[in-house]
Amino acid sequence: MRRVPLGSTTYHFASLDELLIAALRQVNRVCLADFARWVEGIDPAAPLAEEVARFIEEALAGDRARRELEYELYLTALRREAVRPIAAECLDEMVRVLGRRIGDVRTARAVVALSDGLLLQHLLTGQPFDPASVRAGLAGVLG
Repeated sequence: MRRVPLGSTTYHFASLDELLIAALRQVNRVCLADFARWVEGIDPAAPLAEEVARFIEEALAGDRARRELEYELYLTALRREAVRPIAAECLDEMVRVLGRRIGDVRTARAVVALSDGLLLQHLLTGQPFDPASVRAGLAGVLG
């Protein structure tokens, strides 16, 4: 991580909230682009649980530091009300994109929530990813 002089940040951002909003918007752009690519690659003939497990596995195989930063900024919205709408926009866009592809917004919202929870749990615990158990669990939840 690169350090930036305080003067550089205060010149461009009037408050910490403005800085966090800008950072989360930048992270969201990359996150949403990755998510949209995954959604485009969903095999309609494959069970959705299989495709979600593939998404999680690919996300965990990527840049861990980037994932951690995404979640740190995302969870900042819990404590900073000004940042909350930016986090919510990202989640809503993920649901919209996936819902359009699978034809069911309620299932899309559940998939986004499940994926988020599983990714966060794996980042927190450092447990190895077990695709078979995730597939089985997701199949049970998604039907």
